[in-house]
Amino acid sequence: MSTYFAGLSDALRQAGIFQPCLLLDRDRLDRNIALVKERLDPGLAVRLVDKSLACLPLLAHIAKALAAHRFMTFHPPISAAVLNAFPSADFLYGKPMPVQAARAVLAQGATDWKRVCWLIDSQERLAEYGALAAELGIELRIAFEIDVGLHRGGFAEPEALSQALKTLSDYKGLRCEGVMAYEAHAPHIPGLFGGPARALAQASERAAAFVACLGAGQRHILNIGGSKTALLHHGGIANEVSMGSAFVLPGDFDTPGLDGFQPASFIATPILKVVEPMLPGPPAVSRMLQALGRFPRKGCYLYGGKWMAEPVFPEGMSTNGLLGLSSNQQFMGLPADTMAKPSDYAFLRPTQSEAVLQQFGPIVVLSGGRIVDRWPVLPMA
Repeated sequence: MSTYFAGLSDALRQAGIFQPCLLLDRDRLDRNIALVKERLDPGLAVRLVDKSLACLPLLAHIAKALAAHRFMTFHPPISAAVLNAFPSADFLYGKPMPVQAARAVLAQGATDWKRVCWLIDSQERLAEYGALAAELGIELRIAFEIDVGLHRGGFAEPEALSQALKTLSDYKGLRCEGVMAYEAHAPHIPGLFGGPARALAQASERAAAFVACLGAGQRHILNIGGSKTALLHHGGIANEVSMGSAFVLPGDFDTPGLDGFQPASFIATPILKVVEPMLPGPPAVSRMLQALGRFPRKGCYLYGGKWMAEPVFPEGMSTNGLLGLSSNQQFMGLPADTMAKPSDYAFLRPTQSEAVLQQFGPIVVLSGGRIVDRWPVLPMA
């Protein structure tokens, strides 16, 4: 572990980077891509999740390696950028958009929104989008969100979907492309309730019951799964899975479905100070808490902080609740025998990739032990 991060530190120094940055290990990324190729069911296509990989060069790198031409999108400004960057790709919204948001982008006409499939989660939203298509005099592609156990919304039962499909003929401007299911709950179901494998099987069974309601021409998109479960689907009704975070493996994605994958992104930041920490107030309070193991005898202050990330280097570095978090100079406890010193780098592993990848400006790309590129990220707004 220490050898790996020492190598990252050397690469950052040689590149003259002495401020917080998001570092991407492209070699690890490529190994993760190779594992997806190896383990993905041959009957499934990958739909890349843009919110989790909000960087056009990163999306392009993965899309080229997998020959992927499908994207799942979530936020109109990012949708527009990715639509323009991938002119032949197909897009599916991963959450239902307020109809006013759809109207706003469709009225602009500067982007090819015909390649977007909008998500419908209720009869009410179906009616809203039907009215929008009639108002604008256009055809809108739609897919239905179905609930296969996560209970986050969408059509709860196949009978409800059947009813929506019956009323679809009332809206001449809507064309059904299929369904989207999400079973992010499955890896977290305890054995007492059947465990992950049973939850995944139940989700697939429920998805099949919904798909049975669709007509032959309404099954172009049969989407199920996310990064944690995509590689566990074999032989089911789906024809595609969505993946994003798995390629860089943030901490929240350490699940059995991604065994063998490696973290490929880290926050790197200089250590500003190494101190023998004291709390404000009488020194005796700090000494008592140190004796009780509640407050460290050595610590450091980082350049920045308060990120959605967990410390991984220097070894033993940890946050401390008594001093809390800071986005300016975050205090971190250190082991008493640490060799860390000012101007060394600290590394934190993001707990998620969405939003975090976009916080530091261009992503610093490492390959072969050196910094080889900087990839601009997509704006969050």
